[in-house]
Parts: sequence; structure tokens; C-alpha cells
Amino acid sequence: MITYPISKINIGLQITDKRPDGFHNLETIFYPIGLKDALEIVESKKFHFRTNRPEMGSFEDNLVVKAYRLLKKDYNIPPVDIYLYKNIPTGAGLGGGSSDASHTIIMLDKLFSLNINTEKKKEYALSLGSDCPFFIENKPVFATGRGEITEKISLSLNNYFMVLVLPNVSVSTKEAYSNISVKKEKKPLKKLIQFPVEKWKGEIINQFEEYVFNKYPEVAKIKQTLYNQGACFALMSGSGSSVYGIFEKEQKNIESWFPKSYHTLQQKLDY
Repeated sequence: MITYPISKINIGLQITDKRPDGFHNLETIFYPIGLKDALEIVESKKFHFRTNRPEMGSFEDNLVVKAYRLLKKDYNIPPVDIYLYKNIPTGAGLGGGSSDASHTIIMLDKLFSLNINTEKKKEYALSLGSDCPFFIENKPVFATGRGEITEKISLSLNNYFMVLVLPNVSVSTKEAYSNISVKKEKKPLKKLIQFPVEKWKGEIINQFEEYVFNKYPEVAKIKQTLYNQGACFALMSGSGSSVYGIFEKEQKNIESWFPKSYHTLQQKLDY
């Protein structure tokens, strides 16, 4: 069985306060995009995990493996052979690892007919990461708390094109959060997204941009380049370092906008 875990962008990201447990409360929109990994799981005589990115570290630390171990505690599932092809960059704010974990839960449920309902899948996913529950359903949501409290919203960008830019910069989420300052925004994100996309510029913000742009000026330059090329709206996703621009029309020769070492991707938004 094979599936293709998607990624996400953040439309706005506001840190509202720091919690007693050391985490931060936030407000954001998780919006699914079509940049995907590939995940294959088949029954096997012995558990085996492989990936095209062995430099990612010990496989026991991989969220896919943790998701399998988590379900195995509660269900009598046999060993499996898992192959993960990583296409979604790490350290880019796109949620690739979280998506892989959630899709592992979904696939194991289907493969072994476990009949786990959606809310229980989300519960398992949450134990693996704050944004993992989003990837169980892959629909645009307004997220609060640590990102685990989600509310479905009516937001569609399917008439727009997205240009996603990935520089050679990997931002540590832990480092980014340790340098963030809480700034309660006067305008609620939930209301701002009701405005036309053309009105989002300067209103919908990502509070991580201040820290990341100061440390990595090339990331700030990407955002400005997207606006110079006619983007209706541009923002860094998550804690970085990817930056996206939303355009009314398909763009040509986007590779020429940035250094050759950058990875660029254009997709029509389908949700």
C-alpha cells in the first residue's frame, strides 16, 4: 500500500502567550498544498524502515516509526516494511514529518482494517506532534492552542497559483520559538482571512519572520522578490525557512527570480 503525504503552509502565525508547560499558544491557518512525500507500507516477517534520506538520523527517532510503535501497543498488528521517500524538505515550516506520521496511522488503519475513527486517529496523531492531527483530514483549519485545537473554516484559494521558494537555510523550530516575543495582534486572524487575498498584505503576519529575517536576510529577500514579481500575498511558512507567494495567474520562468541553489515550485492551489 502506498500513499503520498501532503504538506501545508501557514496563512498567518501569531503567538498569543507562553504556557506554563513551556509551549506557546498560537493562532494560525493550516492550509494543505500539493508538495508530497511518498510512503509505502507492506506486511513483512520483520519490521524494517528505509528512507532515501538516511542522514536524517536514527530511524527510531523518525515519526513514522513512532507512529507504528504507537499503534502496535494497542492493536495486534504484524511487522511491516516501510519505505519513506522524502521530497518535502525538513526545517522548512511545511510539516512534512508530521504529515508522514499521520499518514502512517491512516495507512495502518486501512491495511489491517483496524476501524479507528477519525477522532481517535487525531488523538494518536497529537501524541506525536502538535500539528499532526491536521494531516488526518487535510482540510483548511483555524488552529489554536499548540496547533492541536482545530476548527474547520470556509477558505478556498483554488483560483490562485502558489510559488514556493526553499532557500539553503534550515531553521530550528526550537531555536525560533526560544527567540520569539509574544505580541498579541489587535486584528484577529480569523476575521482577516475573510478579506480578499489582495487585502492580506501587511495585515496577516507571521511573527517568526522578525527573528528569521534578521538572522537570515536572504529569506526576507525572497519575500520581497515575490512581491516585486506581482504576488497578491507572500509570507514565510511556519518557523521557516520556506516562503510562498500567492498569484492570480500562473507565472513563467520562476527559476530565474532566485539563485540556482534555491528550490522553487509552482502549483495551482486545489483546496
